Amino acid sequence: MAERLAGRVAVVTGGGSGIGLASVRRLAAEGARVVVADIDAVSGSAAAKEVDGLFVQVDVTDEAEVQALFDKAVDSYGSLDIAFNNAGISPPEDDSILTTGIEAWQRVQQVNLTSVYLCCKYALPHMRRQGKGSIINTASFVAVMGAATSQISYTASKGGVLAMSRELGVQFAREGIRVNALCPGPVNTPLLKELFAKDPERAARRLVHVPLGRFAEPEEIAGAVAFLASDDSSFITASQFLVDGGISGAYVTPL
Repeated sequence: MAERLAGRVAVVTGGGSGIGLASVRRLAAEGARVVVADIDAVSGSAAAKEVDGLFVQVDVTDEAEVQALFDKAVDSYGSLDIAFNNAGISPPEDDSILTTGIEAWQRVQQVNLTSVYLCCKYALPHMRRQGKGSIINTASFVAVMGAATSQISYTASKGGVLAMSRELGVQFAREGIRVNALCPGPVNTPLLKELFAKDPERAARRLVHVPLGRFAEPEEIAGAVAFLASDDSSFITASQFLVDGGISGAYVTPL
């Protein structure tokens, strides 16, 4: 594999599983030194060990811990070139607005949106000093379209990630810093499997709308992360980068 990211330093939140883990592997395979951030010490440290990287246990909703994460990355490796702000949750209690309680709403907003705000806030000063960097924030295809099987706080949080990424991409473009919102379609991750195992009918209802006829694999999303992290995407910023199997472009799915 071409080493497009040789000599670069990447921080990946939620790096212990799913899209994060696949991205840790892909970024390392392309030459990056990777800092794996996760709240789960077992999976996070295993991911870091696999790629000869650095593990930092972090609660991404804790401002001091997030600041320390990016400081440690720079102290350890000398720079911060890529921030993949990917940590997120999608709990089953986040459902229709008619049934979702305020506690579930606030928890999802904290983990999915406030954490991205914090990660950008503390990654940007390091990148500004360097005069370059790529920030990739995990949004979702639901940030650009509505879902009949609602997860109201998840959808709202991802819409917030998309809007914030667009604004940051514009604000810091002249400083050599690119900020993009990665918008995956449904991905075959432990999070999705757990959610749909409890409701197979919901899974089937969603799958039928994907023109490619299947959910994405984490490695396919990781390929997009590597692209956005690399100079191959040097003219892409403030974008909603959809990797969704065509779902957001479909009026009806093919027979």
